[in-house]
Amino acid sequence: MEKLKEVGRPVKRVDAYDKVTGRAMFTDDLCPKPCLEARMLHATIGNGIVKSIDTSEAEKVPGVVKIFTCFDVPDFCYPVAGHPWYADSKAEKRDIADRKLLDSRVRIYGDNIAVVVAEDTVACDRALRKIKVEYEEWPVVYDAKESLKGTEHPVQDRKPDNLVAHTCALTSEEDLAKAGYKTVDEAINDPKYHHIAIKTSTGEQSQVHIETCTSYCYMEGNKIVCVASTQIPHIMRRVIGQALGIPWGDVRVIKPYIGGGFGTKQDIHYEPLNAWICQQLGGRLVRLELSREELFWDTSGRQPKEFEVEASYDDDMNLHARSVRAWSNTGGYIHHGHTLVLNSVNSFRWLYHTNEVASRSEAWTVYTNGPHTGAMRAYGVPEGVWTAECLMGDIAYDNGWDGVEFRLKNAIREGFVDEFTPNGAVAAHTCTLPQCVEKGKEWIHWDEKKKEYANQSGPIRHGVGVAFFAYKTAVAPFALETATSRVTLNQDGTVQLQMGATEIGQGADTVFSQMAAEAIGIDTEDVHIVSFQDTDVTPYDAGAYASRQTYVSGTACKKAGLKLRKKILDFAHQLYPSAQGELDLRDHKIVDCVGHTVCTLQQLALEAYYNTEDNDQLSAQATANVHTNAFATGCTFADVTVDMPLGQVTVDRIISVQDNGRLINPKLVEQQVHGGMGQSIGFGLSEEVQVDPRTGRVLNDTLLDYKIPTTMDLPDLKADFVESDDPTGPYGNKAVGETPIISPAPAIRDAILNATGVKFYHMPMTPQRLFEGFKREGLI
Repeated sequence: MEKLKEVGRPVKRVDAYDKVTGRAMFTDDLCPKPCLEARMLHATIGNGIVKSIDTSEAEKVPGVVKIFTCFDVPDFCYPVAGHPWYADSKAEKRDIADRKLLDSRVRIYGDNIAVVVAEDTVACDRALRKIKVEYEEWPVVYDAKESLKGTEHPVQDRKPDNLVAHTCALTSEEDLAKAGYKTVDEAINDPKYHHIAIKTSTGEQSQVHIETCTSYCYMEGNKIVCVASTQIPHIMRRVIGQALGIPWGDVRVIKPYIGGGFGTKQDIHYEPLNAWICQQLGGRLVRLELSREELFWDTSGRQPKEFEVEASYDDDMNLHARSVRAWSNTGGYIHHGHTLVLNSVNSFRWLYHTNEVASRSEAWTVYTNGPHTGAMRAYGVPEGVWTAECLMGDIAYDNGWDGVEFRLKNAIREGFVDEFTPNGAVAAHTCTLPQCVEKGKEWIHWDEKKKEYANQSGPIRHGVGVAFFAYKTAVAPFALETATSRVTLNQDGTVQLQMGATEIGQGADTVFSQMAAEAIGIDTEDVHIVSFQDTDVTPYDAGAYASRQTYVSGTACKKAGLKLRKKILDFAHQLYPSAQGELDLRDHKIVDCVGHTVCTLQQLALEAYYNTEDNDQLSAQATANVHTNAFATGCTFADVTVDMPLGQVTVDRIISVQDNGRLINPKLVEQQVHGGMGQSIGFGLSEEVQVDPRTGRVLNDTLLDYKIPTTMDLPDLKADFVESDDPTGPYGNKAVGETPIISPAPAIRDAILNATGVKFYHMPMTPQRLFEGFKREGLI
């Protein structure tokens, strides 16, 4: 790859000092206090209707300003998923509107039925305890397949059968005929091949970001200003406008620093309600912050899913045909809905589709009375890869094959194009997965450990495991991908950079600064990025999700930088017509074709602003419309100790090796991988939102009961990379933000299988499930 000057440098994060010293200002830090506080009243049933709400005693509590109930708010619905909007010509692609500010129809336990506004939180809490609610309660259905059978009262009236969506992608009849079959099932059940069928499932994972969801709203003139911790400020502006029935330009959203999101903040939660309350109270400032408990059951965690898989394969380690069917539980509201399970079944197919002649990817998304769910890091792919890797691990184990060799023979490779994608846009233009695997094998001592751990006995055993992943970058061509960037030359020769894309802790501001610097021809340290997004002045961008920002927003950033560079050099030609030949910008200087200095960049900037005869305040703006996609690939190897009587798994060593294209900032990428590995280990072994199926109530809504791994639980996390130069990325880069969470959990599962011979199909593999599995197999 061509060596670049700024791209590829492990520069220090541009926000590091402010965050380390505590100088960084988050939403609650900026909120003027004292202010009005809002607190929600949540339903104490899982399904039914609110017949009446008596607020008379609550209104007498000193400090209470106003109580609004579900009978007071506007009676129309709005969508909440953090997806782009579409013009009328593509209105069918818009998100379903199934939310109200408050609702008398209770669909989930904890649904929002009233809100108290008071002078302080103490008054709010006292008033909430005095509100009396009369319900008509209906039976709760939590199981997705059971819900599909129909309920007396549909969860959402527009979907009487509780089915949000159903899709099925099948190998074409033409391609099946070439292989000698009429159906996928015929290929799977061909007696010339071995057959396997498994069922897997994954639970709901919570994002558990440090900063809770919080916002405050006030009015300036006729405009509602909402300061919020969000990944999607421009989308939030639109949704608030839709929820209140006001022009979108009457809303201004400001996004300060964010203390994590991981997908929760790709949804709109209470911000429209907060904006409406502010409007009803004459524009007074109102703050609404969720408690940690509310985050577990009234924001959107990872969708629980069930999978049924069948496959056939030959004696030479070739997959012949596969089928995956998936049922996704979206809870009482659609939020991101069917796109999540589509990602699951698509990733199942993409990862090991190289040799098979037939495939089926079928999916259902179902309304239930469970907690509403939505985006969570890697957006459905960890569930699909978990299922694919359970299948691959079982086949390799049952046949005594080397799991690495078997996977590599069938894995995605360079040149792969998804036949179900419009115009073949989802494709592997570059893929160094085999090189990644070799690095991982060598580091974990795969061959040596397999021999060492063979034929173990006793209650404590060791194992090594592997899992691959493939992850597309951004959402094109399935959804709109557009972003805008703006750069301005300052008077001192530095550059001001504005992005609609959002820094949410992942290092985006640093990467954009490097990309802009590379395009312009200056040092990253000379780029000043505006970290806060303000929809009144910040260029449009959909926001942080789908590992899209460096790929899509980075394309806009590069385009804007190149435009500014051209303007700088054109202005230099204009100022210095006697300069020799083509001019260049390097080392803070404008130089001619023989390397002589024409002027410094600072001198040119001063002329641009203050030349009395010919000034031109130089700036550039560029919009990117991206229609391509690219696969990031990689693998995880894990070495574990399994204490079977305790049901305890200790991850002793683990490595993730990835091909993310060109690394813009290697140090930041390494940090991203470490964080994702930690989340995946948690999802694999302990993290699951527990729901009572009889009531729909979340049972473990505290950090005491919801078990995330701490630094004491994690081993040293090793990350390594094999870079490629992807032709579709602005600088050869591909996805990295979400890829690290995908493969560690199934690699641990594979290591447990290697150590004990016991197969587990539900993630997370908690001590209880491990104990029951070992006992079932007679090992304890």
